[in-house]
Amino acid sequence: MKIDDVTLTLFAWDDIPATKYGAHTGQFSGSSQLGLVTIRTDDGLEGHAFLGSASFSADQDGTGLIKNLKPLIMGEDPRDREKLYARLWSRNRWCSMRAIGAVDVALWDLGAKAANMPLYKMLGGYRDKVPAYASSALMEDPAAYADEAVQFRDNGWGAYKIHPPTQWQTDIKVCEAVRKAVGDDYKVMLDSTWSYNYEEAIKVGRAIEGLGFHWYEDPLADDDMYNCMKLREKLDIPLMATEYSAGGFTNYVPWIINKATDYLRGDVAVKGGITSILKTAHLAQAFAMNYEVHHGGNSLNNYANLHVILAIANCQFFEVLLPAEAQKYGIIDDLTPDSDGFIHAPTGPGLGANIDFELIENKKITVLS
Repeated sequence: MKIDDVTLTLFAWDDIPATKYGAHTGQFSGSSQLGLVTIRTDDGLEGHAFLGSASFSADQDGTGLIKNLKPLIMGEDPRDREKLYARLWSRNRWCSMRAIGAVDVALWDLGAKAANMPLYKMLGGYRDKVPAYASSALMEDPAAYADEAVQFRDNGWGAYKIHPPTQWQTDIKVCEAVRKAVGDDYKVMLDSTWSYNYEEAIKVGRAIEGLGFHWYEDPLADDDMYNCMKLREKLDIPLMATEYSAGGFTNYVPWIINKATDYLRGDVAVKGGITSILKTAHLAQAFAMNYEVHHGGNSLNNYANLHVILAIANCQFFEVLLPAEAQKYGIIDDLTPDSDGFIHAPTGPGLGANIDFELIENKKITVLS
């Protein structure tokens, strides 16, 4: 089995609602582009991945993927993923993590299809379902967050995470309103999206610690390891960092040895694929740390994330970023929690997603090859 073609089909994603998660995203809306990565072999098998998101158009990474990454895997056996990943990673100065991740996901999809098994089984299945949590967008006032949290609690979801307005006094009020609305026993988390200085982070951290929040995510700048170390010494609530810390797999090491975070974080897009986050999850487990997988930015990335989660013991939740209209596109019957709040394993070979090829053809902009 040899790879004989790699293409990227860019297709339009329209009618994206106005959405914001923090200062790092700004507000986005309207239209974007996704890219369908297709890796074909000489015996007719195909592996797929999506590139891009509602807030970051795939055309920004697409040319680099085809120019710099495609030549590295042409003519190779797609099952030699460790060798191929080393080649892909060697181009990380010329290509984005997103592009490397998309090629890696497509290779894993292809390999599991060749083995005729769901990807999580190929990775070493640990479970066949995982609880989901709802992850808010920015909203206008504390009451809106409280109402949404109650809705998801009542629908059986495992937890609710707040992306707050990122003004620390207001953020505390939002957290207080949500805790009051959902009661003391429901799991609530705060993701401050790198918005505070150290003094503000201490104040917010102590407030949500008193409210019994489950974790405190990214209060400080993504490269501020020094103040994360100080913050972790001051607070009892678990601290989560490393989602956007620079670099790939090896970058996690200083965060661990300096005890700068309680949980590690990443996903197939921002950390360069399944290969990278699987390695990191196993590294975290050796230190009795959770590796909480972040939302993937598009529907097919979330399938890839799910397969990793189902194959590891040290991830508690599957993140569902809201609203769905800004996160789900290009898949028929996308991932949805059951009445008890669980996301279940896909049963088909590979990623097991029902890609909407008709929509992609109708929305096609161009094919890069």
